[in-house]
Amino acid sequence: MSGLSLEELCARGRAAIPILQSESGDVRDRAVRAMADSLPENAQEILAANALDLESAAQNGVPPQMRDRLALTEERLRGIADAMRQVAALPDPLGTGEEWVRPNGLRIRRCAVPLGLVAMIYEARPNVTADAAALCVKSGNCALLRGGKEAFRTNRAMVDCLRRAVQAAGLPADCVLMPEDPSRETAQKLMRLRGTVDLLIPRGGKNLIRSVVENATVPVIETGAGNCHVYVDESADLEMALAVVDNAKRQRPSVCNAAEGLVVHRAIAPKLLPLLRERMPDVEFRGCAETCALLPDCVPATEEDFYTEYNDLILHCKVVGDVGEAIAFINAHNTGHSEAILTQNLRNAERFTAGIDASAVYVNASTRFTDGGEFGFGAEIGISTQKLHARGPMGLSALTTVKYIAYGDGQVRA
Repeated sequence: MSGLSLEELCARGRAAIPILQSESGDVRDRAVRAMADSLPENAQEILAANALDLESAAQNGVPPQMRDRLALTEERLRGIADAMRQVAALPDPLGTGEEWVRPNGLRIRRCAVPLGLVAMIYEARPNVTADAAALCVKSGNCALLRGGKEAFRTNRAMVDCLRRAVQAAGLPADCVLMPEDPSRETAQKLMRLRGTVDLLIPRGGKNLIRSVVENATVPVIETGAGNCHVYVDESADLEMALAVVDNAKRQRPSVCNAAEGLVVHRAIAPKLLPLLRERMPDVEFRGCAETCALLPDCVPATEEDFYTEYNDLILHCKVVGDVGEAIAFINAHNTGHSEAILTQNLRNAERFTAGIDASAVYVNASTRFTDGGEFGFGAEIGISTQKLHARGPMGLSALTTVKYIAYGDGQVRA
C-alpha cells in the first residue's frame, strides 16, 4: 500500500468488493479465522510497533487514560483474536430475509447484502483495527481503516498481518486497507469521497465525531461519545448500588460506556454517597449543592460538568426527588449512549426504560456491558448513538443493507 493515494486505495478496495461478495460464507469465515490467528502469531512484531507508539504518546503528552486505550499486551492481543474468532463463528449475515407472493403472482424476496466500501476514522485504539476488519470481511465489505496518528505504527503492523492472512485464505489482500498518511487532511478527504465510500464510521472522542458528522458528504453513522449515567432509586439495594456504580465508573474509566454521571434519589443519598466516597477514594466527585453538603470534599459542579465525558476518574453527581426528575435530567444531558437504573421498584424500572432516550438502558446492571462482545455480536464496529439504520452496538447485521429480488413469469403493470 506504500505510496498509494487515498483515491488509489479506494479504487483497489472497490475492485476487491465483487470478489469478496462472490465468495461463500465458509470462505469469508476462513479468512476471519486466519486474521485472528495472525495477531498472536505476529505478537512480537505488533508489540514492538506498539511500544514505539506508546513512547511517542508519552513524549507528546497524551493523557494516561488515552495511552491505556493504545496499549497492547500479549493478553490483549489474545483477547482481540478471540473476539475475531467469535465473529467467524456467528451465522452468515448475508442472504437472510423474507419472501412473499403478490396477488399477480410476482414473488418478491428481500435479502441482506453488503454495504460495499466501509471506511472508519478512529483514534488510538488498535483493537478497532482488528474488530472492524473481521466484521467487514465476514459481512462481505471492504474495510478502509484510518486510525489516529498516535497508533500509526501499531495499526500498520496489524494491518500488514491481517492483509497477509486474508490473502493466504484465498481473498484479495485489498479487502483490508489503510492509508499511509494519518493526517487530518487525509481524514477530511475521506469524508468527501461520495460515490466511492459507501459508509463512514467515526469512532473516538466527541470532537472527532462532531467533525465527521458536520463535514462529511458520504453517509455517516454517529457513534460512541458516552456521557453515561447510573440512577440510584430510593428502593435500590445499597450493596448492589455500591458495586454497580464502582464498576461502571472505575472498571475502565477511559472507555465510552463508563459512567460519567451519578443521579441519586434524595431519600437514599445520605446513606449512599458517603459509602461511595469511602469505596472510591481515587474518584473526584463534582456535584450539585445537595451532593456537596453530603460530601465535604466534593467539588461544586458547573453546568458544563453535567455534559462532560471525562474518560477519567471523575464523576458528576445530581440529587433528585423522584424517577421522573432523574429521567428529565439524564435526557437533558446525555449523549444517547447507555443509562442505568438501580431499583427494586418494577414500576420505576419500567418508567425509566420507557422514558430514557438512549441506545441501551439497564436495570440493576452496569453500563459497562454496552459492547458488541458482551451483547453476543463477537465484536463491534462502533456503538451508534443515532436512530437511523443502526443503534447501539453495531455487529454484522448493521453492516448490511437490503436488496429486493422479484421473480415473475411475464407480469406487466397495467
